[in-house]
Amino acid sequence: MGFIRGFGQFWYDLIVGDDWKIAVAVVVTLALGTVALLAFAVPATVLTPVVGVCLMAAFAIALRIDTRDR
Repeated sequence: MGFIRGFGQFWYDLIVGDDWKIAVAVVVTLALGTVALLAFAVPATVLTPVVGVCLMAAFAIALRIDTRDR
């Protein structure tokens, strides 16, 4: 049981790390990009930079949430 718990903890730390908001933003952005690619037949040459910009925006929003004055 210790091996399974350690294995799960390793993957959690690798994927989520210190900030769960960034991990959620990445997963949601990639999921929306996948839906756009498959459902709406958006060309990959257009979708790739759009998803990249969305990932950077999601990171900036998560960073702003973490550093705002309380």
